[in-house]
Amino acid sequence: MKIVSIATSKKKGTQKVTVDEAYLKKEHGLEGDAHAGTWHRQVSFLASEEIEKARQKGLEVTFGDFAENIATTGIDWKNIPVGTRVRLGKKVLVEITQIGKECHNRCAIYYKAGDCIMPREGVFARVLKEGKIKCGDQISIDEHTD
Repeated sequence: MKIVSIATSKKKGTQKVTVDEAYLKKEHGLEGDAHAGTWHRQVSFLASEEIEKARQKGLEVTFGDFAENIATTGIDWKNIPVGTRVRLGKKVLVEITQIGKECHNRCAIYYKAGDCIMPREGVFARVLKEGKIKCGDQISIDEHTD
């Protein structure tokens, strides 16, 4: 289980731009990302396997196209219960707060890709312990409540 992509955007409803590393701020989210803030959806996750399935259906998509902050391998996010704590790299700790989301409007992502898997496959978390993450960092499900 590891991070394969990190992406941010300056405005909500737009595709994100991939970066090699980022800083997750406690109770805020990814520094510089439009979705960060003092709410329950500070960081979004999507399995890279789901992005690949979208490609296999003929969609021309890549990392960041579904507005996910962090794409991963080896985790079926939609089956991780709300409240689960997840470690990113050595320092960062997040808590899953929401599975999927309701989209009220068709955003730029939907029109470019022809579909958006984030409402079905994405999950959201809040940052409990801050720190820097980078592509290739390991991810683990945290059994503690520290």
